[in-house]
Amino acid sequence: MIELVLGGARSGKSRYAEQQAADCGLNVVYVATAQAGDDEMASRIQHHRQRRPAHWLTVEQPEALADVIQLHANHDTCVLIDCLTLWLSNVLFGLGGELTIERYQQQRDHLFDALRQHRQRIVMVSNEVGLGVVAADALTRRFVDEAGFLHQALAQICDRVTWVVAGLPQRLK
Repeated sequence: MIELVLGGARSGKSRYAEQQAADCGLNVVYVATAQAGDDEMASRIQHHRQRRPAHWLTVEQPEALADVIQLHANHDTCVLIDCLTLWLSNVLFGLGGELTIERYQQQRDHLFDALRQHRQRIVMVSNEVGLGVVAADALTRRFVDEAGFLHQALAQICDRVTWVVAGLPQRLK
């Protein structure tokens, strides 16, 4: 079963996803997409590390999610990916911060293919960023649009979609 967990910043979505992984009774591979570009992000990453059980395998992969799924998704493993919006930023803007739409589309298509091929327990966490005001600049609007399109496409592939707000999970699908 593949689940998409959506929510806003500090909504409890990661904690919910981690609990789903812990409760499923399988080995857990935690796929971290974040990169510590500044002290604040490094602190967030450290907080997530401290919260995870020590026996979970952590794979730090900012871009090639399909490869990780191909390698680790099987009948006795839950793959937990946290988070897709950071992954989207990594592949959409690259290391130099320049828009790389072709590379993003290729990575996205590989991800979709891997999810369709591996129907094992996969939990993906992502930020819902399209609920606020329309961004003033074109680059941010593009990111919000791509995140929305990504979530819509993933919701079609996933068996379950859960919205988390104020720490409360709400099943959408």
